[in-house]
Amino acid sequence: MAQKNNFRFMRAIRITAVVTCLVTFLLYTYSLKASAHALSASYTTISFEQDKTDFSFSLDVISVIESMDVDANKNGILDADELEKNKHRLEEWIDDSLVLEMNGREQAAELTALKLGKKGDKEVLTWDLIYPAFSAGQSITILDGLYATPTASAYVNLITSRHGDQVSETVLQGKNRTWTLLLTEQQQQQQLSNSTQVNPTQMDQSLLQNQQNQPKETNGSSAPSSAQPTNTTHEKSVTSASSSWFSFFKLGIHHILTGYDHLLFLFALLLRKQSFKQYASIITAFTLAHSITLTLAVLGYISLPSRIVESVIALSICYVALENIFRKEMRNRWIVTFLFGLIHGIGFSDILREMGLPKSHLAVDLISFNLGIEFIQLCLVLVLLPILFFIQKKSFFRPTIHFGSYAITALGGFWLIERLFF
Repeated sequence: MAQKNNFRFMRAIRITAVVTCLVTFLLYTYSLKASAHALSASYTTISFEQDKTDFSFSLDVISVIESMDVDANKNGILDADELEKNKHRLEEWIDDSLVLEMNGREQAAELTALKLGKKGDKEVLTWDLIYPAFSAGQSITILDGLYATPTASAYVNLITSRHGDQVSETVLQGKNRTWTLLLTEQQQQQQLSNSTQVNPTQMDQSLLQNQQNQPKETNGSSAPSSAQPTNTTHEKSVTSASSSWFSFFKLGIHHILTGYDHLLFLFALLLRKQSFKQYASIITAFTLAHSITLTLAVLGYISLPSRIVESVIALSICYVALENIFRKEMRNRWIVTFLFGLIHGIGFSDILREMGLPKSHLAVDLISFNLGIEFIQLCLVLVLLPILFFIQKKSFFRPTIHFGSYAITALGGFWLIERLFF
């Protein structure tokens, strides 16, 4: 009996090794042809001063290299010499892709710096620009045309606007690539005099009066801050405004849908036949765990190198898939799920940590982002479970689990090797 079990174990190891090599080869071949990675994230900060408008735009270096032929030695790094050689091209690229308008008229910018830096563990290239100062009653529109044509990359632009002590944030993603702000006289005086904040209800009424006197292209919308944000379509048609909380809710949805490793981990957890109670405990454990570390990481209480976090996430996929193959009974799986969920939560936090969210808005933005993650996870689970319950009654379910788990192990192993050594 022991000899038979050893034979099965060795056969499983050989099958896994073969599948891993095959999947690794296919993925490596694909990666050579791919034009973009899973997620491109940019960070925009715009600060309104009395005599100028500071505009800072940061984009991860991988996206820059994939978009422009600036990596001459093909080492995947943008060094200082390559940056200097391509400075004019990079300036023109962003000048053509990002537009700042005042009352519908495009404004000219002065590039003050183009520099390499880091946001966490991520290499970024930052364009520092200066625009003319804006005054009360004017609408300011940011149009982001980067990756306007369909690409293999999911792109988001996280915008932070500062006007005195007031801060607004939004996320541009998908087809929503325009953000309009309306500066009001009342709020500008408030900032200069540092007086007591205006009642939000009164502020909304004054904004409605201002909007009636504005040209249609301003698309202004009220919100209780010094710069009133509203999202419109890229064609600048009139649409309803997306509030800050909803933009972060959509970012959470977007982030999990482009996080293929997180989705694969969740699928591997559900693949093995279990009771409804076990499924519920697994989902609850994963939700609680990643919510805890997501919050702590964004607040700055915990921090781990992204290489370690991403490698452990890949390892978690392999572990759960191998459990599906070799464990006879699924007992207390929620414990393993909770422990790995803590690491997944840190992975979820990366995009928010680098935005530098103000403390006054942090709770709402963080909760909205996490609710977006939970919403899409719940939707996926509600779709998958009925299908799994149906398949579990079929004779082909057991081999499906094994071959599916072999494939998941292979893919997780590929990501683990890639993240540890490349």
